[in-house]
Amino acid sequence: MQTYLMSKTGTQDLVRTFMARTYSWMAAGLALTAGIAYLTAQNEAFAFQVMQWRLPLILAQLGLVFALSLFADRLSSAVAGMLFIGYAALTGLTFSALLFAYSPSAVISAFATTAGTFGAMSVLGFVIKKDLSAMGRFFLFALIGLIVAMIVNLFVASSILTLGISVIGVLLFAGLTAYDTQMLRNMALSGVSGEMAERAAINGALRLYLDFINMFLFILRLFGGSRD
Repeated sequence: MQTYLMSKTGTQDLVRTFMARTYSWMAAGLALTAGIAYLTAQNEAFAFQVMQWRLPLILAQLGLVFALSLFADRLSSAVAGMLFIGYAALTGLTFSALLFAYSPSAVISAFATTAGTFGAMSVLGFVIKKDLSAMGRFFLFALIGLIVAMIVNLFVASSILTLGISVIGVLLFAGLTAYDTQMLRNMALSGVSGEMAERAAINGALRLYLDFINMFLFILRLFGGSRD
């Protein structure tokens, strides 16, 4: 009985350590993104130049995400960490445009709402007993459908479709937050450790970071508050 309790305590410590490391990386990425976005927006000349580089910056972001995702098992934790920080920094540059497009109150309110929703769904994903792994395929198809709807809306520019996309986007990434959290908890329970654990924590942080960022963008669209 004592051996079982010691083993259970050790597993719980391993899970807490892994999850704390994952969320520390994610928080660092969000802080870097917010800081760079704010500082860039304070320099209008530089912010204008960044807007001119918007397409190359977005392509660079996609390249970093694919590199982290496709070569997750081959990269060292140091390289993975640098790629993640680089991605967060580039996102900060492109997000500086949001501070010109939306009012400060809208951005702050959207961020606070996102943080609250993300926190609640993370807790749910961590404590819920129901296995969410079967939801993975549903989320994948829902994400593909959302992307297709967004592309279509570029041509039809429907306000009703925009509202529907925003609502579905918030719900989708809220669900993905719970799903990704549970998958990360299960990974920690499998006994991942050492270099592998650090690499897994960085890639887990990227997944949660993307959930947060995308949820924030959809919530911001719902809040509106443009500077027009």
